[in-house]
Amino acid sequence: MYYWRQKMVISYGAIAGLIAAVAFLLLVLFTIPMLVRTSKTLKEVNKTMQTTNKSIQEISTDVDGLMKQSSDLLDKTNDLLADVNGKMKTIDPVVKAAADLGESVSEINASSKKMAKRIKNVHLGRTGIVSSLLTAMLARRKRRNGKD
Repeated sequence: MYYWRQKMVISYGAIAGLIAAVAFLLLVLFTIPMLVRTSKTLKEVNKTMQTTNKSIQEISTDVDGLMKQSSDLLDKTNDLLADVNGKMKTIDPVVKAAADLGESVSEINASSKKMAKRIKNVHLGRTGIVSSLLTAMLARRKRRNGKD
């Protein structure tokens, strides 16, 4: 057997190509684990987004129910307020009459005080005793007849 020994000559361009190929191989080898981790992260993000979408749909359904109940409650409140306003219109004359009665009672009290001052200043003579007796008799008669 005969072997030929030849010298192998590598050019600078071939060396540069070999270095570029090794660099690219290293880049791919370091990129693969990062891509695997990125893929796992994206799967987790996808799961989280699905859970979030489901939660948002449930919350939206609950909010729709609450809005319907709030609307019903507002309608009932409006009906109740209209009813109360109608009843207040019927009560207004009673309140006004009570106010007028209060004023009348105040006027009677003022007149009674004035009369009491006058009587206090008047000396009881025959006319005072007679008027007191007549007043007592008239009051007794009214009570018997049921007018008092």
